[in-house]
Amino acid sequence: MKLSLESIKEKEAWKGYHLPEFDPKEIMENTKKKPQWMHFGSGNIFRIFPAVLCQRLIEQGKMDTGIVCCEGYDDEIITKCFRPYDNLTIGVTLNMDGRLEKEVIASMAESLTMQYDQERITEIFCQPSLQMVSFTITEKGYSLRNAAHELVPAVLEDMKNGPENCKTFMAQLTAMCLARKAACNAPLALVSMDNCSHNGEKLQAAVLEIAKAWLDNKKIVQEEYDYLDQKIAFPWSMIDKITPRPHPAVEEQLIADGLEEISPFVTAKHTYIAPFVNAEKPQYLVIEDQFPNGRPPLEQAGVIITSRDTVNKVEKMKVCTCLNPLHTCLAVYGCILGYTSIAEEMKDPQLRDFIDQMSHKEGMPFVVDPGVIDPKQFLNEVLNERFPNPFMPDTPQRIATDTSQKLSIRFGETIKAYIESSEHDVSELTLIPLVLAGWLRYLIGVDDSGKKFEVSPDPLLLDMQKKMIGIELGVGVDKEKLRPILSDASIFGVDLYKCGLAEKVARYFTELMTGVGAVRATLKKYVG
Repeated sequence: MKLSLESIKEKEAWKGYHLPEFDPKEIMENTKKKPQWMHFGSGNIFRIFPAVLCQRLIEQGKMDTGIVCCEGYDDEIITKCFRPYDNLTIGVTLNMDGRLEKEVIASMAESLTMQYDQERITEIFCQPSLQMVSFTITEKGYSLRNAAHELVPAVLEDMKNGPENCKTFMAQLTAMCLARKAACNAPLALVSMDNCSHNGEKLQAAVLEIAKAWLDNKKIVQEEYDYLDQKIAFPWSMIDKITPRPHPAVEEQLIADGLEEISPFVTAKHTYIAPFVNAEKPQYLVIEDQFPNGRPPLEQAGVIITSRDTVNKVEKMKVCTCLNPLHTCLAVYGCILGYTSIAEEMKDPQLRDFIDQMSHKEGMPFVVDPGVIDPKQFLNEVLNERFPNPFMPDTPQRIATDTSQKLSIRFGETIKAYIESSEHDVSELTLIPLVLAGWLRYLIGVDDSGKKFEVSPDPLLLDMQKKMIGIELGVGVDKEKLRPILSDASIFGVDLYKCGLAEKVARYFTELMTGVGAVRATLKKYVG
């Protein structure tokens, strides 16, 4: 059988699948008449999380419209993964006991691309019924600048030319908001659902920077700028759901169920995608309550609607204490110890105890409690359900990507808390410095058995490796070579020399570098 609107009418053929408890064609028609929700970035996390939220609300009778899905980067997601399947997706939840919960998701009412359907997208933007436009376009999707923090040429060109015929996505988005002003002058919420801190702020900054350039270049008037500044809302959000690439074992199960043409493929722009999505069961979405034109009742599908301050606190809880620091520890040490699975690492007694002790003893004393999610319960779920899930095919190699950009927020904030505390001293820290030393050891690109491995991409990789030239496994470490790195507050959030941790990190690194097997021996020494 094939995934299609006609096929899912044959319910007997879809035993074991949750089918939509509504008429998808009716939802499509309703959405065309009065669109409420549009989304840009139609990849995996959107299809298994926001799209499912919408499906739940439709099934509860709380919504009678679906989501208009738009793609501004990779058209093949729409042309090869949406339209051939009548905009349906199979969502597969990977449970710890091996059970697969399978569902046909039918809340995506229309699929469009910026390249071919911009006129239709703008038409929807201009509808007064539109309440929210959400985004999962990755953090770099909001950036107007290159690595040197210079405006990229295409953005400069759009700023010079004004709202007509824009080439870059953020300029196109800004122009569509202005078209909405001209058509109906109704307010709108632009909701980033990307996994980055202060995501709404990043989106707002990009839109208003482009609009300010247009205002300065006399391409728009003050009233138009004021509309963007005052009537377009940019709620902050925190999203959390591990959504790895489509897994071969899931593909095999779907094929065994009788499904055809379901295999993953890679687009010309290197997007790895399939007509199905697999993900863990736990999920969190916390959004600032800032919707000037109304919104779907998202809280009735499990979304936490709250204040900006609370969203920020949830983000800090997760990123600084309860999840991301643990991920980074497992990433760098997992690569050094030859692991290719986070779940397998959780069977390693030293690594398991490492993140358990680090989070409970060193992180939790300064955890930010947001009130809407219990940090202890969240951490317990991470340690006992999420990371150990053997059916979640996540790798330390993927998580180790861009580690230099993550250390300051994931560990630097806790170090600062110790520095400022009257009850604790930074000298108490043992395991956080051991993670930082582990990252330096990781950069050597040699595992604990002495074999070379490929270090994951990182914008500072070449610079770090240049600074560490001459440091080799089994050869005594010249600690002065580490000074330019350990004193760099842009990496660690603090100057490790000034706060008193540099000597400890350098000592741990020296121990990790003494020879083959030194990493395991060091972990046993300090973790137990």
